[in-house]
Amino acid sequence: MKTYSSLRAAHPTFFYNSYEILKENNTIRVTYHFAIENLASFSPVWVFPLDKEDFDISDENFVTMVFNLGMAELVSYWKITCSPNVVIKCGALSPMQINWWKKLYFHGLGEFFYLNGINPDENFMRINAQGVIKQVSPSSRQLSGNLIPVGGGKDSNVTMELLKEFKDINRPYIINPRGATVESVAVAGYENCTLTARRTLDGEMLRLNREGYLNGHTPFSAIVAFSSIITAYTNGLKYVVLSNESSANESTVAGSSVNHQYSKSYEFERDFNTYEKEYIKSGVYYFSMLRPLSEYQIASYFARLKPYHGVFKSCNKGSHTNVWCADCSKCLFVYLILSPFLTTKELTAIFGRDMGEDESLIPTLNQLIGHETDEKPFECVGSRDEVNFAITEAIKKHKTLPRLFEYYKTTPLYKEYSEKENPYPKFYDRTNLLPNGYRDILEKELELC
Repeated sequence: MKTYSSLRAAHPTFFYNSYEILKENNTIRVTYHFAIENLASFSPVWVFPLDKEDFDISDENFVTMVFNLGMAELVSYWKITCSPNVVIKCGALSPMQINWWKKLYFHGLGEFFYLNGINPDENFMRINAQGVIKQVSPSSRQLSGNLIPVGGGKDSNVTMELLKEFKDINRPYIINPRGATVESVAVAGYENCTLTARRTLDGEMLRLNREGYLNGHTPFSAIVAFSSIITAYTNGLKYVVLSNESSANESTVAGSSVNHQYSKSYEFERDFNTYEKEYIKSGVYYFSMLRPLSEYQIASYFARLKPYHGVFKSCNKGSHTNVWCADCSKCLFVYLILSPFLTTKELTAIFGRDMGEDESLIPTLNQLIGHETDEKPFECVGSRDEVNFAITEAIKKHKTLPRLFEYYKTTPLYKEYSEKENPYPKFYDRTNLLPNGYRDILEKELELC
């Protein structure tokens, strides 16, 4: 593995050179051009769906969106060498915008820095955006309806069900379709109206990663955010309805700001809305339908959505073959959070085996419950409290306990949580950005006050 300091010295500048927009039949193709000094150039591609054939790709709000998606995309390539200087040749940024992007990069790369042993200071990146700053005007484009990003897991399936009364104006949004995403929208009844985008990484980045250049987690949900408002805007949709829950706000490393899910957090959601209104002005509104809820509540609701149980998948290891690996932290988390609400037979049918009997998963269980470790798994998993309450609730319904639950009873956490009142069935986080009509739907459906 090459070192952070040596790579920064050898490759002092990263360039965001340009982007190209091409309208092709019912798609818009965007190609970005990035380069690392003394190393390589990259040309990743996005292809966006376009139902509105009369859409003008010179629309200034749209072009501004495309430029800003490039700002979100570039960090995947910048992290290869962490070049101290970033030169933006194809657009202008105000000092406030530069600070916004540096905040996203700093926190969105928190896991990357942590796992690579990097302690970045305020000079980890200097952004020089060349060009004259021009204020974009508010768009006059008429927008209505909902774009629902679908990842194939339980959360976006819950959102589709919550908004089923708006089915005529809903459009699911999928990036790089796979089995679980396609099958989930089919179960929801949207197979003929899904908007699908394709994102292609540059192979040179993958080659450099194999050679030992720096690699790690990037804020993918920020890329989803910028790509989703492009898809919504070009297809005439007003709302981008995410499925990020309150639990995403919890840090992955206790006592730190390192959060695998930073770009799913309320802080990012709020910042993104502020940025869009100030610098893009498309009229698209981005919010998470599930932000007031805990993972525990979402699991309780999803447990009743039986038609989805055979198709949903959120295991990263098994994503390419559309399976649950039943051996990773994400699989174990989903198993545990559903365990108060589904039988062992039902869980086994979902995961292909009874994970509760696998003692080799005890170290992963310890991470999820916060036993003798400050680190949760670096995955999109719920809070430590939620997992502990889920297990204690599941234990109450078992006559014979699976081995993982027997182990849990030997930890001090069992006594602690079994004596506490579980707050999650009626949990409600009022720090959210739901528009009034959508908030009413959520509260009515889940009987919240």
